[in-house]
Amino acid sequence: MRLLEPLVAAQWARIERVVGPLDWPKKALFDRDFPLGQAGQVSPNGSCHMFAASDGWIALNLAREEDRAASPALVEGDARDLAACFAAQSAAYWRERGVLLDLPLAVVGEAAARLPLLHHGHAASVKPLSATRVLDLSTLWAGPLCAGLLAAAGAQVTRLHNPARPDPSAQVTPLLDARLNGQKAPMEAVLTTEWLSAQLAQADVLVTSARPLALARLGLDEAIFDRHPHLLWVAITAHGWTGEAARRVGFGDDCAAAGGLVQWVGGAPHFAGDALADPLTGLCAAAAAMEALAAGKAGYIDAALAPTAAYFAQGLRA
Repeated sequence: MRLLEPLVAAQWARIERVVGPLDWPKKALFDRDFPLGQAGQVSPNGSCHMFAASDGWIALNLAREEDRAASPALVEGDARDLAACFAAQSAAYWRERGVLLDLPLAVVGEAAARLPLLHHGHAASVKPLSATRVLDLSTLWAGPLCAGLLAAAGAQVTRLHNPARPDPSAQVTPLLDARLNGQKAPMEAVLTTEWLSAQLAQADVLVTSARPLALARLGLDEAIFDRHPHLLWVAITAHGWTGEAARRVGFGDDCAAAGGLVQWVGGAPHFAGDALADPLTGLCAAAAAMEALAAGKAGYIDAALAPTAAYFAQGLRA
């Protein structure tokens, strides 16, 4: 973590150039406040594993029950010895299989470096952050951190609690949940197109963390700016908002591996920390959002975990 400190400090500086000193526990940026194992070839939370393919390394995250259940389909056979299965094919082969099955699987070091970036930026009114209304539809870590930093800077943030798809953070990591979401106004509602349209009519900023295909079913695509031209949309994804990347599933550990943000020990990649792509992306997305708001820009910010991790990995090598 110490090697990342100068790079992380540069992102905090971006934020504080816009909003001034921010009251936030910066030293806790990477801390989820629950017992973790040692980082090795198994992630500290125990769900993501590094495996050798025939020509490289992959990271497979089995955090969800559906992912574990899909393991036999991934290897097209007995999944009890995944290491032997993966060693028989190339890393690219397994990435393609992962995309096909909607699994959080990545090739170590595959992602190109890119920070969250505003696209199709167009003019919007400049408001003080105290009058800026943020709708947070995101879950887990990166999106809630982005919206939490906006709240800490003074924005009015409303966080959706969707009983149909609850965020497990409050039960699994209650201290982190309080840190990320404690300054937001909670709202419980089932996410529907009609509910969302009414909320967006009043919002200045939208934060999401789902794939484009799922959001499009709710009417959330780039055509949203025809109806809400004032909107700044922070779209958190695993690998990116467009192309094949938009189809891919990913979480903080496998996306950190995709970005090459790993430690190499004896020629093998080890996890360098706990789900590093999540807090790094949340921080950088918040910086991009605050800069856009200060400049009076609307549009969407493509904030992807794996490219952000690659940016930090590249910085460590520089």
